Amino acid sequence: MVGPACSIYDLTEFDAVVVVGALYANRWHRDARRFVRRHTAALRQLPVWLVSSGTLDDSAEHRDIAPTKQVAKLANRIGACGHVTFGGRLSPHATGFPAAAMAKTQAGDWRDQAHIRSWVESFVAELESREAARP
Repeated sequence: MVGPACSIYDLTEFDAVVVVGALYANRWHRDARRFVRRHTAALRQLPVWLVSSGTLDDSAEHRDIAPTKQVAKLANRIGACGHVTFGGRLSPHATGFPAAAMAKTQAGDWRDQAHIRSWVESFVAELESREAARP
């Protein structure tokens, strides 16, 4: 199942979870943070990966980017299996401060579909390996 974090109320039917949050000013999206906090007990019982989207350049394609301090704290809280950062997107029509100011010089789309697809393939392979190792 794929859905907004605010629409998921029960994790009992899940075998694994990927929580994705956009980064804005080095802070993970509020809904992603709330989801992890609200479901901490259940997430501790499942394999969980955290994903950040937000670098406004192609650096995520060339090297692993450590989670922000906030995301690292949440990952530790639930015992996450891993974290990955992907490039983000900033619309040239962004509104609000500082997004509108940033958009004047940093607007663009750095979401690399091949990088994302490669991570998904490795994630699926790890889940399959975990499933095969279960008694």
